[in-house]
Amino acid sequence: MTERLVIARLGRRGDGIADTPVGAVYVPCTLPGETVEVEAAPGHADRRNLLRVEVRSPDRVAPVCPHFGVCGGCAVQHLAEARYRAWKRDRVVAALADARLDAPVGELVDAHGAGRRRAVFHARRGTHDVLETGFAAYRAHHVVAIDRCPVLSLELAGALDAAWAIAEALTVQGKPLDIQVTATDAGLDVDVRGSGPLPPTLVARLAQVAEEHRLARLTRHGELLAQRAVPTVHMGRASVALPPGAFLQATAAGEAAIADFILAHTREARRVADLFAGVGPFALRLAERAIVLAVDGDEAAVTALSRAAAAAPGLKPVTTERRDLIRRPLLARELERFDAVVFDPPRQGAQAQAHELAGAAVPLLIAVSCNPTTFARDARILVDGGYRIAAVVPIDQFRYSAHVEIAARFERS
Repeated sequence: MTERLVIARLGRRGDGIADTPVGAVYVPCTLPGETVEVEAAPGHADRRNLLRVEVRSPDRVAPVCPHFGVCGGCAVQHLAEARYRAWKRDRVVAALADARLDAPVGELVDAHGAGRRRAVFHARRGTHDVLETGFAAYRAHHVVAIDRCPVLSLELAGALDAAWAIAEALTVQGKPLDIQVTATDAGLDVDVRGSGPLPPTLVARLAQVAEEHRLARLTRHGELLAQRAVPTVHMGRASVALPPGAFLQATAAGEAAIADFILAHTREARRVADLFAGVGPFALRLAERAIVLAVDGDEAAVTALSRAAAAAPGLKPVTTERRDLIRRPLLARELERFDAVVFDPPRQGAQAQAHELAGAAVPLLIAVSCNPTTFARDARILVDGGYRIAAVVPIDQFRYSAHVEIAARFERS
């Protein structure tokens, strides 16, 4: 059975939403104002699959990728630039409104730059036992085999070919693989997950693949298999040797945009705590003019940050601490010696840490988040604790996706 729907608005994941007598219905790849023909999506009463656009929106544009609509990586390649920017900014505005917060939200900062510098490719056996390597399909449990991706940086050129070669070498294992590739100053850094223990013959074959594709390093769940050079990235004056599978901001331009916001708003701070510091993209820059305490729960990241700080010229003292801030946040009394605190938690946010910050006397907080919902929840805690939101800037380093980064300044009222 088919039906016709009129799309009323875009949802937070980029789906078009039609209001029907039975409630909201979600249709991917559609835009507000469009009349569309759809069919049922098996197993999902509130979703429909798009068959045809009968009345097009003037904001509809041609997607930049032939895999759009099938691959799950991008949500809104079909949306014109101005409306795209407004929709992404509105995601932040709506999250704050849901938390009963009135805050100044700036214009969306384009931080796509040269493109994504890291990607996770999936390798699975698909229909008829055919190997597929690429990205996860849109809201489905299979892999879309791809030969290119327009949102990836040119620094990741060769990454897909390397991922295919690794998947083919490990096909005898019969296991689904996740292959993380990161562009570094030394070349591609690859970590393979899901293969299970490898016999010596496969280790040798993977080392050969690494050499053929000129990979800087190849690891399996962090275990070194082959290395031609130490994968490093520059962060301010420092050069950081990345641990295997290390987290980085999605684009170099995104990292720079967030760092610029942090540095601009902590100009007068002389003692700063950087919480959820990772490998140090902000701590190492802050240390060019302030004494820094950098805290993170990942031992390898903390070690890499510490070594980079020790080797970088002209930095002020950087103290590092390994601590799970989700389960054991810094307490209010531990925070009160700082002029400013920067915190950049994972998608789940920093609820426990926000409660401690709300009870501290730190004059300035800088929050960074990749999740508008948990950002707004934590912001509500801070505002209830006596802070006011002085600035919020949405930053777009996830072009065409529903994700948006946020940087915000909180001041004591």
